[in-house]
Amino acid sequence: MKRPLPSPRESVMMMEGYHSPQLDVRVRLNTNESPFAPPAEWERRLAESVGDQHFHRYPDRTAQRLRGRIAQHYGVDASQVFVANGSNEVLQTLCLSYGGPGRTALTSEPTYALHAHISRISGMDVVEVPRDNDFATDEGAYLSALESAEAPPALAFLCTPNNPTGRVESPQFVRAALDAVPGLLVVDEAYGQFAAWSALELIADDVPLVVVRTFSKTWSMAGVRLGYLVGPAAVVDTMYKVVLPYHLDSLKQVAGELALDYEDAMRQRVEALVAERQRIAGGLALLDVDQWESGANFVLFRPRSIDGAVVWQRLVDRSVLVRNCGSWTRLEGCLRVTVGTQQENDEFLTALAAVLHSTLYTENPGS
Repeated sequence: MKRPLPSPRESVMMMEGYHSPQLDVRVRLNTNESPFAPPAEWERRLAESVGDQHFHRYPDRTAQRLRGRIAQHYGVDASQVFVANGSNEVLQTLCLSYGGPGRTALTSEPTYALHAHISRISGMDVVEVPRDNDFATDEGAYLSALESAEAPPALAFLCTPNNPTGRVESPQFVRAALDAVPGLLVVDEAYGQFAAWSALELIADDVPLVVVRTFSKTWSMAGVRLGYLVGPAAVVDTMYKVVLPYHLDSLKQVAGELALDYEDAMRQRVEALVAERQRIAGGLALLDVDQWESGANFVLFRPRSIDGAVVWQRLVDRSVLVRNCGSWTRLEGCLRVTVGTQQENDEFLTALAAVLHSTLYTENPGS
């Protein structure tokens, strides 16, 4: 019998989903993917491994071999590693394990939207500490929020390098936050290999810190969807109680194991992208835009004289796609460009210069 469908939770009805346009363009620089494919030998070995899989059997529920390889990579114990379908599932499992109704999450905005989004989906209240005018974390306000008697955060998020601003937190501030946090400090290092230091050096079983990373960016495996967390063994054990059984398929586990054989190639890609990021920043400095120093594989910028949405569309018209961040908190008019190949970056800078010039000329024909 036909009848009205049940309503979702009221809190969910009020939410907007997380979306990034996928358009058919020549130069796609909007989702912070690596422009370089993984090593050909990795692809060959992964293809060969398909024949070794017993697809009629469930995968290793807790991915022991993969966790062991990641643990060896970072010099920790396998019991301190949690793996999942991308870092977003890591964040979701954290929120399901340590969040929920009556608990609070803390963020420093603007930052990665999924920190607040997943927290709210899990029923948490979210306290958002505004960043300063240069998009650096307001350290005093953040530390004060950690010490709040009314809403002590069960999960306190720091994204470093921060997405979408590229700002990197100092070791001194992370240590101060760790000293003050009443729950867990969650340091999201999705772009951690691009930065000069990592909070991984602070991990210990008696320290309320977890570091979240991904294979999507520097390991060139966005299509695999594989992320992980390093933290206290007790936290990892709790997360494995919460995550769905057999959530990580066999082939994905093998893909992660094989990737770790190619660390040198990963580091070479990082070096190349950092050099190209600096070149993009140099090109933007010659144009009528403001930009913010980045420690990641992207650059946030804002056209000074033209609305960012107009610039975004006219770049798309030239088959160049960047991220329009204008709807994000305090990022009105801002665009974010992912570092691509040298050719892609050249096309972006050429197209942006043409858009800024042609738009200014159209709006000010007498100049």
